[in-house]
Amino acid sequence: MSNSVHEFSARLNDGTEQDLSEYKGQVLLIVNTASKCGFTPQYDGLEALYEQYKDKGFSVLAFPCNQFGSQEPGDAGDIAEFCVTKFSIKFPLFEKVDVNGDKALPLYDYLKTEAPGVLGSKGIKWNFTKFLVGKDGKVIKRYAPATSPESIQADIEKALQG
Repeated sequence: MSNSVHEFSARLNDGTEQDLSEYKGQVLLIVNTASKCGFTPQYDGLEALYEQYKDKGFSVLAFPCNQFGSQEPGDAGDIAEFCVTKFSIKFPLFEKVDVNGDKALPLYDYLKTEAPGVLGSKGIKWNFTKFLVGKDGKVIKRYAPATSPESIQADIEKALQG
């Protein structure tokens, strides 16, 4: 059983394997994203948080996912182009993954176990579910898709001080 997100790795959008232990000591906001979702404009808020706190030890990790309404149909190139041209994101963008089911990225199995959703449900319900992770790699809190990035700011600041 894993004890922290630092025990996982995932492939970045360009195919490079990223060991999440490289984020030790940083506060992370891990988000499953989609380009064609009603919540897609949250990319702006996520980028604003990243820009505001990146020099203080914070990062957003975006994991595109096509499991909800097929709202992330593109390939790695399409997704990267969309995120950069439409939202100018500079935070790490990972390969498209599954967050639920037998093929779920192991990181997401860990996140769902550590921070279940409403009524203890483990499954991710929709795009832009967010997990705040402390400097120690432990999950602090899970946020619903409708929770705006801006409303998480106080929790991020608290985690950065901790």
